[in-house]
Amino acid sequence: MDHYDSQNNYMQPEEDWDRDLLLDPAWEKQQRKTFTAWCNSHLRKAGTQIENIDEDFRDGLKLMLLLEVISGERLAKPERGKMRVHKISNVNKALDFIASKGVKLVSIGAEEIVDGNAKMTLGMIWTIILRFAIQDISVEETSAKEGLLLWCQRKTAPYKNVNIQNFHISWKDGLGFCALIHRHRPELIDYGKLRKDDPYTNLNTAFDVAERFLDIPKMLDAEDIVGTARPDEKAIMTYVSSFYHAFSGAQKAETAANRICKVLAVNQENEQLMEDYEKLASDLLEWIRRTIPWLENRAPENTMQAMQQKLEDFRDYRRLHKPPKVQEKCQLEINFNTLQTKLRLSNRPAFMPTEGKMVSDINNAWGALEQSEKGYEEWMLNEIRRLERLDHLAEKFRQKASIHESWTDGKETMLQKKDYESATLSEIKASLKKHEAFESDLAAHQDRVEQIAAIAQELNELDYYDSPSVNARCQRICDQWDNLGALTQKRREALERTEKLLETIDQLYLEYAKRAAPFNNWMEGAMEDLQDTFIVHTIEEIQGLTTAHEQFKATLPEADKERQAILGIQNEISKIMQTYHVNMSGSNPYTTITPQEINKKWDHVRQLVPRRDQALTEEHARQQQNERLRKQFGAQANVIGPWIQTKMQEIGRIAIEMHGTLEDQLNHLRQYEKSIVNYKPKIDQLESDHQQIQEALIFDNKHTNYTMEHIRVGWEQLLTTIARTINEVENQILTRDAKGISQEQMNEFRNSFNHFDRDHSGRLGPEEFKACLISLGYDIGNDAQGEAEFARIMGIVDPNRLGFVTFQAFIDFMSREAADTDTADQVMASFKILAGDKNYITADELRRELPPDQAEYCIARMAPYMAPDAVPGALDYMSFSTALYGESDL
Repeated sequence: MDHYDSQNNYMQPEEDWDRDLLLDPAWEKQQRKTFTAWCNSHLRKAGTQIENIDEDFRDGLKLMLLLEVISGERLAKPERGKMRVHKISNVNKALDFIASKGVKLVSIGAEEIVDGNAKMTLGMIWTIILRFAIQDISVEETSAKEGLLLWCQRKTAPYKNVNIQNFHISWKDGLGFCALIHRHRPELIDYGKLRKDDPYTNLNTAFDVAERFLDIPKMLDAEDIVGTARPDEKAIMTYVSSFYHAFSGAQKAETAANRICKVLAVNQENEQLMEDYEKLASDLLEWIRRTIPWLENRAPENTMQAMQQKLEDFRDYRRLHKPPKVQEKCQLEINFNTLQTKLRLSNRPAFMPTEGKMVSDINNAWGALEQSEKGYEEWMLNEIRRLERLDHLAEKFRQKASIHESWTDGKETMLQKKDYESATLSEIKASLKKHEAFESDLAAHQDRVEQIAAIAQELNELDYYDSPSVNARCQRICDQWDNLGALTQKRREALERTEKLLETIDQLYLEYAKRAAPFNNWMEGAMEDLQDTFIVHTIEEIQGLTTAHEQFKATLPEADKERQAILGIQNEISKIMQTYHVNMSGSNPYTTITPQEINKKWDHVRQLVPRRDQALTEEHARQQQNERLRKQFGAQANVIGPWIQTKMQEIGRIAIEMHGTLEDQLNHLRQYEKSIVNYKPKIDQLESDHQQIQEALIFDNKHTNYTMEHIRVGWEQLLTTIARTINEVENQILTRDAKGISQEQMNEFRNSFNHFDRDHSGRLGPEEFKACLISLGYDIGNDAQGEAEFARIMGIVDPNRLGFVTFQAFIDFMSREAADTDTADQVMASFKILAGDKNYITADELRRELPPDQAEYCIARMAPYMAPDAVPGALDYMSFSTALYGESDL
């Protein structure tokens, strides 16, 4: 054979085969040894080998087997006969196959191979080596020999004393082989201990390590290379090409491992997102579970201070504790939607949270929380009003009870006296008149006793905490009052029996007593009213009290006339006593009320009137300030409330209408979000005004229909809506970019969706969605097959069975229908590279090819799928893909 060509020109003319070189015994020996080892490295895969390269290929059987192993293709069926014609036929089949691969064989015939021609046989094997081991080598646009040489130079460039320029003398010292091994597997050779002047050690080390750890058979001995002036180039090229293919296969395995690492990383990231969702949902539900009983606790407090503390705790909850939870709830929904989008893009099943932790479950729990919260503040304000009323009534009860008890002190003892038995006629008459005056006084105090009982009854109806002591005191007063009535009646009967015996009585003393007693009672009532505390909540109420006070002041001149008349009676008594020299102590026998007491109480009443004026004036000013606060709050609330409603409507229109690209919509929404966030100071100012109103105990406001609760709920809904809408547009962009959807397609999807979204809610009901699909060309009939197909589609777009389809789910479905994924092919290719000639992969191979953490993660996922009857710790492709992706399209 003079030389050979191929369509790829992987051998230059100056490197043509030279049969004359085979006459050199040293080169022939090297080629025989190298080619034999190379052939056996492939034949062993078929369970056979050759001993003599001249003889063992003569029948063509092992030659055909060798070509089948290295090409991976089936040759024509060989002849099994022993005759020469059968052998020539087999060799011709092999040569024809070589020629079919673009190799032009010159001067090589089947007869020469069958005859055992060594030169032709070695030439043919070299042709096979060049075609199947060297031709496909490509490095930086060079191929075959030049590509293999460039590869060797690149890999050994960093090593001292290594200069690869050819495939003969550059390899004699053995450092080139050692450098190739050390570059790819540095743990196999301690390169620093090698010496250039010890080629035998270097070559033996490289050949032994390659055979033991790299599955490269030993094709030459150190003596074959060192013992010749110029080692055989083809033998060295064959040996070096084995190193290239060994390390090239390792690089492919590394690439496959990286691809699997990427899949595992995505799985780990998604599982972490699922764990984060479960934890955040659990924490939020736990917080709601703890908070609702607190908000539903309606146990009343006994004091105003305790109730004010409850109100302050509720304000802290509104300002400090609830807002972060609102953000967590919003973030939870965003994370859930993002996770579902990532799973859909990865062709993974939709994430189904643990029972009771669905987004709808959290929304239901949140609704229950807000329902409990809604009545809690109103209840507290009513309780404050109740306690305020109770404190007022209790103080009024104590005042009236103290006045009454002071009045009744000693009355029972006085009524039980029997002084009339030894009294004179005048004393009897005086006693009778005094008793009549006492009865008048007793009747006048009947109203106070009834007021005390009425106040006690009202305190009981309002559930006053100290009702037992109030009831006990009221009962004592009532019992004493009944006893006084009985004793009064008894004494009167006794005096009337004695009256028949006594005829004279001092009419003036009697008249004084009769007029002084009610006037004194009137003064005591006036002092009591003037000192009585009052509680008002509006300008009208304080104006009513002021009017009543002015009416009271208008009666003072008439009262002063009555006082003068009573004092005139006392003056007349004194005049009569002086005129008739009556020997009396000067005290009125019918009453204990002296003119000095009347004047003293009258002066006290006159002093209390301006104090009452001042108190009413101050309260009037306070009510004017409260009215100002009401108007100030109402003016802001009447602006902020409609502003929030307008923004909600505008966001809804942006989410539905199509103006520009998704990025334009996203920018528009973010501008809206920025303007909304910039509006927060006005909300804070309104909160500050509302706090002033609550601190002033203002409970109603006729200037606005908006309460702070309405504004808060609207503001929170506005923030949640804009965040959710931005997230939906971002997910649409993510889906569009991941699936390669054009803007025109997005517009078509949006037009179809909006056309059937009659109520502009951003959602389609099942029938609306079905009509939309039909308008896009889907064949969904009303028969059983059509209903089954529509049920399948609804299971994709509405996995949680909410009863509606969002636009995000709609475009996910449309992109999924159109997309063509090659995930399964990539995983299959990666699996075959790692598995090699086997049809399975083991845990040890994963630990060797993957990083430790991802290898152990993958092994843990694979464990349930390992078949008990397979190789221990092994996994076939279907189990491998199921372990990574679950029950998916793979």
